[in-house]
Amino acid sequence: MKYTSLLFCLLLINLAILAQAGYNIKITLAPYKNAKIYLGYHYGKMKALADSVVLNENSSGIFSGKEPLHGGIYFIVSPRKEILFEILVDKNQHFSIVADTVNLPRSISFSGSTDNIQFQTYSGFANQAGQEISRLNATLKNAKNAKDSLGIRSKIRSLSVSMSAYRDSLSKKYPGSFLSMLFNAIREPEIPAAINHPGGKYDSNYAYQYYKSHYWEGISINDERLVRTPFFEPKLEKYYQELVHPHSDSIRKEIDGMLLTARSDKEMFKYLLVHFVQKYINPQYMGQDAVFVHLFEKYINTGQADFFTAQYKDFVSKRAYSLMANLIGQPAANLEMVDTSGRTISLYNIQSEYIVICFWDPACSHCKEVVPKVDSLYKAKWEKMGVVVYGVKVDGSREDWIKFIKEYHLTNWLHVYQLPEQQTAENAAGKPGFRQLYDVYQTPMLYLLDKDKRIVAKKLTHHQIDEVISLKARTAKSN
Repeated sequence: MKYTSLLFCLLLINLAILAQAGYNIKITLAPYKNAKIYLGYHYGKMKALADSVVLNENSSGIFSGKEPLHGGIYFIVSPRKEILFEILVDKNQHFSIVADTVNLPRSISFSGSTDNIQFQTYSGFANQAGQEISRLNATLKNAKNAKDSLGIRSKIRSLSVSMSAYRDSLSKKYPGSFLSMLFNAIREPEIPAAINHPGGKYDSNYAYQYYKSHYWEGISINDERLVRTPFFEPKLEKYYQELVHPHSDSIRKEIDGMLLTARSDKEMFKYLLVHFVQKYINPQYMGQDAVFVHLFEKYINTGQADFFTAQYKDFVSKRAYSLMANLIGQPAANLEMVDTSGRTISLYNIQSEYIVICFWDPACSHCKEVVPKVDSLYKAKWEKMGVVVYGVKVDGSREDWIKFIKEYHLTNWLHVYQLPEQQTAENAAGKPGFRQLYDVYQTPMLYLLDKDKRIVAKKLTHHQIDEVISLKARTAKSN
């Protein structure tokens, strides 16, 4: 009998565990009746819907599912698709919400969720303090004298300190809570006073290093709950925008370290890899496309991005192979094309300190504006400096091409184009064409090569190319 009783108890325990699986969030949201409301969540800077429910005559309904929700900051959405208020979703996903939209957020009450009760208490305090800070800032604009201004600023500082102290007290009281994690994520490192810097005076390099080294303090990069918050992505972007050196080598090192830490959590690893791919596939600064190529070679092409759709992986793969051949500092692919008289001119046979390759199309409206400006720079400066312009016709008829050259007096350029039979032979042999080798997806497009045919700059404006040439010339002269 005792053995049977033990089995029966274990069965009850297992049933209780199964009953708690998934999520079950009961909600009463007045005054909505027989109306559909939604449960949404943050995902980086985006917002998405996780579930919906039709409220009954008593304004009640249940968001439920067999699989648990990913932890994060979620929100309740009205039938009009308006965000009404936010809630925290963590390990405990069985709780109740009662609210009246006529009196938000004061009418909101939770039961069965310590996280949300704490969050609601803090939100009330923060909203009140925030309103007072806004009022004081408005008053500050109309301060009569320096003394009044100083007094108002002192009150603002005091309120900010009290908010920080409130967050610290909650973190200490509930060290492992979701709310504690959120507070750590939004906390900014406080740089020590100047007297505590080396030498006892303010040191900008020390301040930078201190801030950078403490930026992620208290934050677990492998905590997937961060992904579903509205502040993690801005914090991530700020780090790479302001604190990481923009050179591709520095960025690669930082990303590899972050992905290594995140590897233990599939959701965070997925989010970070997609974020970095999208950021550097078309980077803000020249040369950072090397970061994207690195991500492709180390993570995507090795099977670690199995969450990519076939279509997206195909797109990423094509972009990577297009960029591999034209990274900054690498030798440019040779081009062997014919000029207006049918004579073959090989790029690698050109002897010059610098070569500007101009990919253009005589029918392109932007080319009609930019190409003559490139020629003006060439005639005014570059030609005297020994720079050669290698102009490549990308599209358009041969007749229009020659007409354009004559009309705009593009003399002394090396004008070339690829014969149709050359392109056919390349395709038959499975060789990449010049479009892929130089990632020519629009016109005009400019590249700058040095005397060894290494890529110095690419996809810049003609003014930027001129700045690079001038800088290189000044540097060579000073050396």
